[in-house]
Amino acid sequence: MEFSYTQKRESHSYAQRSVAMGPQGMVASSQHLATLSGHKILLKGGNALDAAVAMVSTLNVVEPHSVGIGGDAFALIYLAKQNKMIGMNASGRAPYKADLAYFHKRKIKAMPERGILAATVPGALHGWATAVECYGNLKLGDLFEDAIYYAENGFPVTEVISGEWKNAKDILLAHRSASKSYLINGDAPKPGQVFKNKHLAQTYRKIAREGIDTFYEGEICKAIVDFSHQNNGLFSFEDFKAHTTSWVEPISTDYRGYTIYELPPNGQGITALEMLNILEGYDIASLGHNSPDYLHLLIEAKKIAFSDRDYFITDPEFENVPVGRLLSKEYAKERREKIDYHKAMVPPVPYSNARGSDTVFVTAVDEDRNAVSLISSIYMAFGSGMVVDGTGIILQNRGHSFSLDPHHPNRMEPHKRPMHTIIPAMVFKDGRFLMSFGVMGGDMQPQGHVQFLINLIDFKMNLQEAVDAPRIRHMQGKEVYLEEGISSKAASALKERGHDIIDAPPSVNQVGGGQAIYLDRTQNMLLGASDRRKDGCAIGF
Repeated sequence: MEFSYTQKRESHSYAQRSVAMGPQGMVASSQHLATLSGHKILLKGGNALDAAVAMVSTLNVVEPHSVGIGGDAFALIYLAKQNKMIGMNASGRAPYKADLAYFHKRKIKAMPERGILAATVPGALHGWATAVECYGNLKLGDLFEDAIYYAENGFPVTEVISGEWKNAKDILLAHRSASKSYLINGDAPKPGQVFKNKHLAQTYRKIAREGIDTFYEGEICKAIVDFSHQNNGLFSFEDFKAHTTSWVEPISTDYRGYTIYELPPNGQGITALEMLNILEGYDIASLGHNSPDYLHLLIEAKKIAFSDRDYFITDPEFENVPVGRLLSKEYAKERREKIDYHKAMVPPVPYSNARGSDTVFVTAVDEDRNAVSLISSIYMAFGSGMVVDGTGIILQNRGHSFSLDPHHPNRMEPHKRPMHTIIPAMVFKDGRFLMSFGVMGGDMQPQGHVQFLINLIDFKMNLQEAVDAPRIRHMQGKEVYLEEGISSKAASALKERGHDIIDAPPSVNQVGGGQAIYLDRTQNMLLGASDRRKDGCAIGF
């Protein structure tokens, strides 16, 4: 990757921001107040992990439809002195009482999309706290200061977040505690309107004061379990007390001389790596950026990789996931042979019900060059739509990703983690850290990772251009969404090959948002980029 420090606006008019720069530290998130939280923590002597947790906790307040302590988290943590990378899986498990018999007895044929039965044990807080205890410089309570302040005193709701909040209003109106906590007189906050969340402030204060035991064994745990019982849910005290964060070995592939790292299943990071392995067999650079030929290959590689995702990926503590086989170059060659250069294929198997689009990704690199790639989510907008009375905690709906087919590897089982969509990533070159990045948005995430990396590696864009460039999203069947900025000529050519191009403009962003931090070792300079599609920014100093 060879980066220019300036935008090539004459060739890519969508690039409106300059790359952020800083020799000492860099932070990036999808909302400016959250990015400022990370920046302040670095100035106070916190490291990259401290800054990342500060950002994601502030995002819980200012972007509540996407993330919270009622959700899950994953992270890649790079420790510069040891030149070592650590993987964190802080995803939650199904309740012990949740099994196939329970759903079949009630004639439930597919996992509910919303409501208390879609909720799994929240793992995010446990992961944030455990990581800070192991690798941070500061205390968890120090990192929650901004989250508490903005929840207590309010914050102006930014434009993109306001629109997404409004789009999810009906989900909140379906439950009294949710509408009471997250609507103002029955409506979503408008852009610039100040929003307060006193109950969430109290919850964060309590955790800062008493530690996470109050959430997994104490008073907050009791509030969640009682709320679950009152709404015919399955949570028990045992579910929370038994929760653990897993430390896992990252997985990787080589793409044109760069080592791309993701986390192993139960996440879908392996899907991005399989797509890259398939596409590596083509001379992508010669095809032209967002040309019909390139986009066709991208869509077809996605269909193949996602068919493997939907069949194989589940909790590896319950089922054997053939990671080595799926990551092999030989397997990619076999799968590549299924692609017809001139004709769109019907996806090999139906896709799972794992869709989603509401997630946050934060990244930070500190003065010592420790780096963190952290992603956290409550899954769909406002998760289950259930808010625990008096706490401000939105419970995620990650259980929706389970299958109720008794023969499927990702079938519902007690204390099992579902297939997960949220994936952090890093890039190394010659065995050394080069970049931390992530792209948000459910099924869009592997597609976004691949498009971002190809923009950098094959099309030689700089960091901000690579984040901002128009993206595509393959949906279901042969349906493809093309973001504004992709030519009508490309759309027509894809239609001729059998792709169904979605013409209607979406009500919300369909191609996610991303953040990235790159280390230019030649000048010891950090470069940061934040997606134009979100309300965030990157700050370096």
